Amino acid sequence: MALRIAPGSRITVDNLVRELNVSQTPIREALGRLEGEGLVVKTHLVGYSAAPQITRRRFDELYELRLLLEPDATRRTAHRIDADGLAALRGTAGVMMQPDAADERARYSTFARQDAVFHDTILAIAGNELIRETLAHQHTHFHIFRLMFHTRVTEEALDEHDAILAAFENRDEQAAEQAMRRHIERSRDRLLPAFD
Repeated sequence: MALRIAPGSRITVDNLVRELNVSQTPIREALGRLEGEGLVVKTHLVGYSAAPQITRRRFDELYELRLLLEPDATRRTAHRIDADGLAALRGTAGVMMQPDAADERARYSTFARQDAVFHDTILAIAGNELIRETLAHQHTHFHIFRLMFHTRVTEEALDEHDAILAAFENRDEQAAEQAMRRHIERSRDRLLPAFD
């Protein structure tokens, strides 16, 4: 996620053993877990490599999936949210707004992780674990893409999160659904130039 291993590059078990000063067993177990999450690809007789960067087609499919699932889940969250859930979401949004390290990529990496927590918390409150698991797996690849091509934390994204939070505070299901739809569409539009 920190992009120290570039998408598509080879990962050698022996190099990791030397670098991390551990045996091959935990390295192979970790690589197996990462393979299960789609972050690592294992090729027979070749070894491991970092998953390749998402293609334009995959990008479009991801946003289509998000637009089908997240706005409706956000509407359900507005119906179900309580004071604790709202406080958790506000806390996550607050961390995204705090200035971090001077390094723009590190700052954006923190934002991306907190953004994933924000969206995951909304999905957890909505109550459909299958949707939550499906989108969590996809968000990992999406955040790697964002880190490669979009390293600025935009005020627009933070304003969009505020609109979602305001809808939750008012328990306004329709406003929550519309705010999430707008947020996803604008996020897509901000990232599209990376394919030019």
